[in-house]
Order: sequence, then structure tokens, then C-alpha cells
Amino acid sequence: MNVTFKDPDLKTIYDEGTISHGRYKIFCRNVKLVQGFIRAVDLMIDATSTEDLKIFSYLHYEKLKHEEKSSIRVLNGYVHRLLFTENEHGIEVELLEIDDKHYGKKR
Repeated sequence: MNVTFKDPDLKTIYDEGTISHGRYKIFCRNVKLVQGFIRAVDLMIDATSTEDLKIFSYLHYEKLKHEEKSSIRVLNGYVHRLLFTENEHGIEVELLEIDDKHYGKKR
């Protein structure tokens, strides 16, 4: 599928594997998370539709109920999620949600 990035910082992280400024700077300190982000975007690119993302259970693909967005987890065992919108041209990645408000602290 065609994947575009609404936030240029996310595009930089995908292309270069790091970023030295902005709100994702702390995220980039964790190499595992960055690798998980890149792998998740690669899976989105390789998918023919968002239904293909359901095959990978660790992504926890879901359509959000109160918004016109969907989400997948960046890495299994972490609460970081990619929020994106689906359209006829593919997927537009909007935000990398870093906080733990959605799932809460379970540990």
C-alpha cells in the first residue's frame, strides 16, 4: 500500500533511523522502538489492504471507535502506537503516540 507521513519527523525517523530534535527525540533513544517502528511501516507498505495487518497479532491492529483512525502497536509489549487514517490512496501515518494513557500502567 501507499504510505505517506503527515508529520515530516516520522518520515525522517523512517528514512534515517533517528532524529535529533522535536517530540520524537526521546523515542529515538530506544533502538528497539525505532526498529519496531520501521518494521511496522514496512509491513504497512507490503500489505495489500489493512485487513492484511490483522495477520500479525503483535501489531494489535484496530479501528478506533470514536475517530476515523486506526492504530497498530510499534513493538510487542510496548504501548507505543502508530495512528493512521485509511483512504483510497493508501495510508497516511499521522502520529506516533508515546504516552501510556490509552492502555494505562499495567506493571
